[in-house]
Amino acid sequence: MTRLDGRRADELRPLKIDRHFTDASPGSVKISAGKTIILCTASFVDKVPPWLESQDQEGGWLTAEYRMLPGSTSPRSNRSDRPDGRATEIQRLIGRSLRAVVDLKKMGKRTLYIDCDVLQADGGTRTLSITGAYIAMIDAFSSIQELLPDQWPVLDSVAAVSIGIVNGEPLLDLCYQEDFAAEVDMNLVMTGSGRFIEIQGTGEEATFSEEELFQLIKFGKNGIDLLTKFQTNIMNQTSSFSENRE
Repeated sequence: MTRLDGRRADELRPLKIDRHFTDASPGSVKISAGKTIILCTASFVDKVPPWLESQDQEGGWLTAEYRMLPGSTSPRSNRSDRPDGRATEIQRLIGRSLRAVVDLKKMGKRTLYIDCDVLQADGGTRTLSITGAYIAMIDAFSSIQELLPDQWPVLDSVAAVSIGIVNGEPLLDLCYQEDFAAEVDMNLVMTGSGRFIEIQGTGEEATFSEEELFQLIKFGKNGIDLLTKFQTNIMNQTSSFSENRE
């Protein structure tokens, strides 16, 4: 099968990450994969949610919000102050994925808000949001490291990628047209050390075999390994990341 952009079946889309993209948030990343572009920001509030405060528990909280801007798709989508069902599901996934690699007890009594705004959508927005939000999160924690009550709170890295079966062939990092045509659609979230955080997979009016499942996971793991290396290279361009990890 020849892919629309000429990639191999197991090849990621061209990836670009711009750190410190805006000045208002301590963590700010514009990330793109092919034609999908997302702005991920990370900001602190010096309090925890009421439900956590009432439990009198040590530490803080991390939560995420996800939106597709009206001009991110064609035709234009409607602007809404409240997330729809899809956006709610995606932002919960982003929050779960990042909390999986953070020791919340080491955050202090504060909340880290992750905002992922899709500037242009061409498939893989939820997975790219996770990959970019991780870097924004690292930069945000670095900005308050002297205020943290204990050790560095981030335990591992996290990245995510889409995989699927299109016309009977497993593919990595699907664009919108491939995702729309996919018989099987899957999203994989993993840590940099190779542990699974989440596997979302479904047959779109189709079924898939155990062998196909393993092939998809193999493609996804290889893709996440490359994304993790890309994240590390980007963050090691400044001395703060390597110092904070010690």
